[in-house]
Amino acid sequence: MKKAFKITAMLMILVLSVTSLAGCATFDAFRAEFFPQEQNVAETVKIGVFEPLSGEDKDGGELERKGIELAHELYPTCLGKNVELVYADNRSDLNAADEAIRELIDKKPAVILGSYGSAYSLAAAAYIQKAKIPAISITNTNPLVTKSNPYYFRVWFEDEYQGAVLGKYAAEVMGVTEAAVMRKKNDDAAIPVDQSFESKLVQLTGNQNAVAYTIEYKDDLSDVQKKLDKLKKAGVKTIFLSAEQVSAVKILQIAEKMKAGFTFLGTDAWQTDIFLTQAGTAAEQAVISTIYDSEAGVNKMSATFLKAYRAKYGKDAVPEPAVALAFDAYMIAIDAMNQAGTSIDGEKIMQSLSSTSKFAGASGNITFDANGDAMKTVIIKGVKNGAFVNVYTIEPNVV
Repeated sequence: MKKAFKITAMLMILVLSVTSLAGCATFDAFRAEFFPQEQNVAETVKIGVFEPLSGEDKDGGELERKGIELAHELYPTCLGKNVELVYADNRSDLNAADEAIRELIDKKPAVILGSYGSAYSLAAAAYIQKAKIPAISITNTNPLVTKSNPYYFRVWFEDEYQGAVLGKYAAEVMGVTEAAVMRKKNDDAAIPVDQSFESKLVQLTGNQNAVAYTIEYKDDLSDVQKKLDKLKKAGVKTIFLSAEQVSAVKILQIAEKMKAGFTFLGTDAWQTDIFLTQAGTAAEQAVISTIYDSEAGVNKMSATFLKAYRAKYGKDAVPEPAVALAFDAYMIAIDAMNQAGTSIDGEKIMQSLSSTSKFAGASGNITFDANGDAMKTVIIKGVKNGAFVNVYTIEPNVV
């Protein structure tokens, strides 16, 4: 009787198992339904690399790829599994970008990194949000990439952030209580940056008129001498200059001849060898904010990154900022998945990314704000003897 009972019981279990499996399309679906704790069963953790690896923007895409791959070489695992980089070439073309992001999403990456070029990230944004796959852009600065999209983040700071940082530096380090703003007439892109500088300066000085003059100059710079004369007579010494590199060089040269003792605050757009060469001694009037400096040594990861980079590319190699930021994007993605405990739940990974605060990256300490934009370590540089020199470091708590 006992033997017959055992056989009957075993048959019943088998029938129940077959019935349960019949209600599921696949064994994976069965496992997901009855053993949810075992859902994260992928053999590897996939990270998508969405970049222009061909076409006119290839060079920018390759810099980001270089940083991602270096990080992957140093840190090839996540959640106890190997990380697999999955590539999608958007070919520096918007139509190709649309196709590439759809194909990449079909491969089910946990996180997507890129793209160089704001336009390609914008083309991908809606697909990324619909798929609920978090993405981290590296060097693009268009605010629309992250705006109203909780799944898109950015490790490069926006220009407006630089305005706020320089406002803090002017007030707290230089002791500025009154400054001027200069920009090209009808330069709409400069206005938000100028406003962020002014807001921070007003906030920290308590002076509602801390920016006493807002000067607009003509495209051909024919009126710059007259504008600067006005500021000199008013006793203004500090000028926040929203200008591209070519115009900045010419304005600084005009100011140098006036011997007015101006200090011009500018963004990282001026941090080039061309600026130093063309401006000559006039460049020594400049103070700029920059996103990365290989010699700053902000934290342990900065040193780890630089050591690995030089081991691979030469002991005197100087990494481009884009490479360091791409390295950080990968590291932040890995950290977010480890913190979330999953590589398949996009919403949980997104929430983990949202809480990123003072992450110690190669380029400095990074915090994501409410829009997913980076507030990060900023190096303030001056110019001495024809070279940029570090003068101050500002940590990400300024806005």
